[in-house]
Amino acid sequence: MHEDYSVSATNSTSPIRLLLVDDQTLISQGLKAMLELEADLQVVGIANDGSVAVEQVAALQPDLVLMDVRMPVMDGRAATRAISQQFPAVKVLVLSTFDDDQYITDSIRAGAKGYLLKDMPIDELVQAIRLAHRGYTQMAPGLMEKLMSHSSEVQTASSKPALSELSSLTPRERDVLCLIGDGSTNREIAEQLYISESTVKTHVTHLFDRLNLRNRAQLAIFANSICQTGKLAFR
Repeated sequence: MHEDYSVSATNSTSPIRLLLVDDQTLISQGLKAMLELEADLQVVGIANDGSVAVEQVAALQPDLVLMDVRMPVMDGRAATRAISQQFPAVKVLVLSTFDDDQYITDSIRAGAKGYLLKDMPIDELVQAIRLAHRGYTQMAPGLMEKLMSHSSEVQTASSKPALSELSSLTPRERDVLCLIGDGSTNREIAEQLYISESTVKTHVTHLFDRLNLRNRAQLAIFANSICQTGKLAFR
């Protein structure tokens, strides 16, 4: 039985605060107009390059940044890395025209919560923003397979070697893996599973070894594809 991951507009009085980053004014202004039709979304700022984006994150404290990749002065990958390091509570969701493997890999490694393409329907973008805000990694259709198949950095996360190792995971390791896919930190995982943070770190280390993955971003991508499709029983 598959779990329904659809997210509707929240009744909360606090909308999701968005910063739009794109060097094309028509795109950012058009996105602003469409996104603000949603009661639970509020665009608090627009930046036309990565360096301005980092400054505006500090000043405006958005919940989520919708980030372009190719921009002058500082590109989206560098801006994503700076924001993730300086403001870890702020989520970054890449929205690009380009489905280049290197852009995708670099963005995820820099800390992005996902990689989307600009030709996607606006209702799907709204849904992705809501899910990313909740901590779920978001990938445009087909990009997960593309990334797993062609990126040398992420190829170790390919479903064939990793899926063959799932049976070796303990129930607790499976719980930890799916919570990583949800975007939970080690502290949050410890609180949800009623275990110590050091125990969580031990489980994460085991997951790296057993699934032959190199970093937490790869774990999150793999977990997001497995846990949400019902291939891995969760709790």
